Amino acid sequence: MKPWIHAIPLTAVLLCLAAAADEDADRLPSGGGKAAVVKTCGECHNYDNIRKQRLSRDDWSDKIGDMEERGAKATDDEFAAILTYLTENFGKDSKIRMNTAPFEELKAVLKLTNEESGAVVEYRKQNGDFKQWSDVLKVPGVDAGKIESAKDRMAF
Repeated sequence: MKPWIHAIPLTAVLLCLAAAADEDADRLPSGGGKAAVVKTCGECHNYDNIRKQRLSRDDWSDKIGDMEERGAKATDDEFAAILTYLTENFGKDSKIRMNTAPFEELKAVLKLTNEESGAVVEYRKQNGDFKQWSDVLKVPGVDAGKIESAKDRMAF
């Protein structure tokens, strides 16, 4: 067998992973600092891990400092933009974007079960974007009490 034949499956896998990472980056909220987050944080981290955290500005600053010590590369201005972006979009009081939130963010932020989080993601795929919190009540198998109690934390 030719040696280059072994490279074809690996290349295909790498292309699929790159496409999935681009799609995950596209689901991040727009705004200043997003490009720096994608460039710097996306090198090592899955965006779901970032999205499911709701940290204070100080805690995000500590996390960014730790990543810089571990080798994250960015300018001081980029690190400042990353801090602002993460605090605004994934800070303690930030809302969950119901039309782009992945499974892990739904589970962590709204305290949904695996089944409920999966049902929300699947419902969204089949029916399109939610317009308001009461639309989420239409998802079969999701506890209405959890949705109603979290309605003020949702963005559409």
